[in-house]
Amino acid sequence: MEAGPQEITDLLQAWERGDQSALEKLIPLVETELRRLAKTYMRREKPDHILQTTALVNEAYIKLMGQSRVHWQSRSHFYAIAAQCMRRVLTDYAKANLRAKRGGYAQPVSLSAAILSNEQSEELLALDAALSKLAEKDMRKSKVVELRYFGGYTVTDIAGILGISEITVARDWRLARAWLRRELGAFD
Repeated sequence: MEAGPQEITDLLQAWERGDQSALEKLIPLVETELRRLAKTYMRREKPDHILQTTALVNEAYIKLMGQSRVHWQSRSHFYAIAAQCMRRVLTDYAKANLRAKRGGYAQPVSLSAAILSNEQSEELLALDAALSKLAEKDMRKSKVVELRYFGGYTVTDIAGILGISEITVARDWRLARAWLRRELGAFD
């Protein structure tokens, strides 16, 4: 279903005020974009990841519905929060995977599969920690990385979401990548 930005913003604000029918109208309007976001995230995961696109969208919905202190500003704001929720879901799964590696959920797996999944989980957790550290130093640059790298948004999209110029987004992206490259050893 196609909907204009203002219609989605109005539904978000009605939902925030407690109108449950607004949520029922909102879900089909945002589902396509949430699936696109989830696909972008899942492309960066290992092929046999326990979550699939639909499950990631559903987990994000659950987290979004628990957002009681968010004052929805716009459709773009909603998608930025949704991208952040998806990142958190994947980070939580990576943490669980590392707990499992340490015997928390012992199940027999092949050595090659264990090495691949643990390396990817550790990389995701290292990136998450670095992004959290970057957010403490410069929240905007952290948001730019999250939206660009994880959300798959263009510089133009991010400029609209954050309400800044495209030049500022490009500069923040370049500086944040350099900072993360130094922090993590390698990032692209």
